[in-house]
Amino acid sequence: MGRQNWKPGNMLYPLPAVMVSCQRPGERPNIITLAWTGTICSSPAMVSISVRPERYSYDIIRETGEFVINLTTEKLVRATDWCGVRSGKDFDKFKEMGLTPGRSVHVAAPLIEESPVNLECRTTQVLELGSHHMFMAEVVGVDVDERYLDENGKFRLNEAGPMVYSHGEYFGLGEKLGSFGYSVRKK
Repeated sequence: MGRQNWKPGNMLYPLPAVMVSCQRPGERPNIITLAWTGTICSSPAMVSISVRPERYSYDIIRETGEFVINLTTEKLVRATDWCGVRSGKDFDKFKEMGLTPGRSVHVAAPLIEESPVNLECRTTQVLELGSHHMFMAEVVGVDVDERYLDENGKFRLNEAGPMVYSHGEYFGLGEKLGSFGYSVRKK
């Protein structure tokens, strides 16, 4: 078998599938599911999300400049998918999916209580790229579920059962294959 060369496309998989929560003052909170998201800087801690301008959440995030990236788990896979295919114009996504809007510390947008990690974000720049506009944002606060802290206070995210999105499908992470630096660590 050989290799085929396809036209340019987004084949960088797997990706985190995250639920991004946002809210205009005086309106109900909303959730948008995104896989076009990632880390862009360590110090200061910065992330990006890319959103189509026609999505309901786009104007909310653009106007408020704030959002929360909520990490997802295997237990949240149905809510993650549903919030990505239904519009907040038509549904109260928190209510429909039995999710709890929690109070963020640094931004007005709510966090999702059922998520093990919530990244409170404030937009620093918007890049209008084409089909998606990229919101570059500083992480101004991180909220973690204390259930995943061990007796020494170390956060055990992998015990929450994180999931990823790969080419139209959701997956759990599977078995651990190694840890950072294991290939050069002295035995």
